[in-house]
Amino acid sequence: MNRTFAVSTAALTLTFLSSVAMAGAASDKPMEPATQGGAAQEAGEKDAATLPSVSGTVTKVDEAAGKISIDHQAIPNLSMDAMTMVFKAADPALLKAAKPGDSVTFTADKVNGQLTVMTLKKGK
Repeated sequence: MNRTFAVSTAALTLTFLSSVAMAGAASDKPMEPATQGGAAQEAGEKDAATLPSVSGTVTKVDEAAGKISIDHQAIPNLSMDAMTMVFKAADPALLKAAKPGDSVTFTADKVNGQLTVMTLKKGK
């Protein structure tokens, strides 16, 4: 009896998992976890202008890796306190205008799971 129950449970589990996988494959949009990050990610990809502008100082630029390190103020949309952080650049051209020591104003969001600088402007 226990063996029959275990086999039935395993079969039902496999059926459920395969139907979930097939439903995800049929969708045009990739599946995302049901978190606020998914909504913030879509907002960042669609309209960086709605993101809060944050001040900071560039500490490192790695053009080869497409990344920039910024000592920044709190970033409200990412629930991130002030700290020094490495970000991916949404556009590699953003990195050409920055060098360590520059004061900047930028927007950041989570894109495909990575913290990403969406816009970057030199400060005064």
